[in-house]
Amino acid sequence: MNDRAGSKNAAAAAFPLTSASLAELGFHEPALAKLRQLIQSHIEEGRYPGAQIALARHGRLAMFETFGDAHIAPNKPAADDSLWLLFSNTKVITAVGIWMLVEQGLVRFSDTMAEHVPEFAKHGKGEITVAQVMSHRGGFPSQAVTFDCWGDHAELRRQVCDFTLEWTPGTRLQYHPKSAHAACAVLIEAISGMDYRDFLRTRVIEPLGLGRDLYVGLPDAEHGRVAAMHEPLAAGGHKAFVEENTAAYRRAGIPSSGGFATARGMAALYQMMVGRGRLGATRLVSGRLIDFVTRNHTGDMHDHGMNMPMHRGLGVHVRGMTETIRGLGSIASPRTFGHGGAGASYCWGDPDSGVSFAYLTNSRLPEPWHTRRLDLVANLVHAAID
Repeated sequence: MNDRAGSKNAAAAAFPLTSASLAELGFHEPALAKLRQLIQSHIEEGRYPGAQIALARHGRLAMFETFGDAHIAPNKPAADDSLWLLFSNTKVITAVGIWMLVEQGLVRFSDTMAEHVPEFAKHGKGEITVAQVMSHRGGFPSQAVTFDCWGDHAELRRQVCDFTLEWTPGTRLQYHPKSAHAACAVLIEAISGMDYRDFLRTRVIEPLGLGRDLYVGLPDAEHGRVAAMHEPLAAGGHKAFVEENTAAYRRAGIPSSGGFATARGMAALYQMMVGRGRLGATRLVSGRLIDFVTRNHTGDMHDHGMNMPMHRGLGVHVRGMTETIRGLGSIASPRTFGHGGAGASYCWGDPDSGVSFAYLTNSRLPEPWHTRRLDLVANLVHAAID
């Protein structure tokens, strides 16, 4: 992978969202004061060491705030330029890579994976479509690749093509935590002829002006900015993750779960989506493509991984009309879409209001507390939208 993150062009590029006050962008400030208080109370209770939030609307940044610590033992306060492990929020960045290939006419969502990666047909997978993989209906939710694939993408392709089916593709909805986006990475490389990390960087991240805010494959020079990932101890306090805090993990850019970002970077990415493919002067993809990938492709099918309907799009999921939904806020507009990250974070966009929001933390927390706090956090933001 080429180290482009430290290039003068990336470093010098202005952030694509200009700043504006909450009042200018039509936000009810008392609701957001409650949001700040909630996050601060979580940190004081020892729920997570640190957090970062960003709120944007109509191409402008209304809020970007950092709380708590990036590291404990030894203590290091989090900073505005801290990078947070995205876990499954990474899936959205990888999905945008597929969207780019569709926009260029190089693949269709209705194509089978095997049309572009012939070996993928192994073990009865020949009829699985790109859309089925991206909406978690591919039929191989428990499959995963090994750490040998982090730096060897020929091995990544071999292992992905060797995935076996667990049920008939298209007949069931079940979240594929690792496998679907490993397959997407292989597809990007097969069609583009590029390392998927370089493709995402040069075709998605840098054109949007987010070269210092989004990474899938973190260069060594940026490792000092990372907020270490933690998990709670039963006796209280937190311990640092082992694998996720290594240099090798950070470099790998695992396509399902290994991206790093600032909250403002993720809010800007979602501004591109609520802007129907545009961020500032940059048109990344067409509005009709965004409309298609952010609509509900799975109806009210029960997601057997999440134990509720998840209204899957092709890279994000949608609020819809069911009583509950994960992470987007129960009072959200039905067209609100987004994604989360393994007990730690959620990011979303609301095309009806033009609002995008990112909430990143550095501890992976268990259920049911995690889902409950996501609803509280998101609902406070929705309540602030005038």
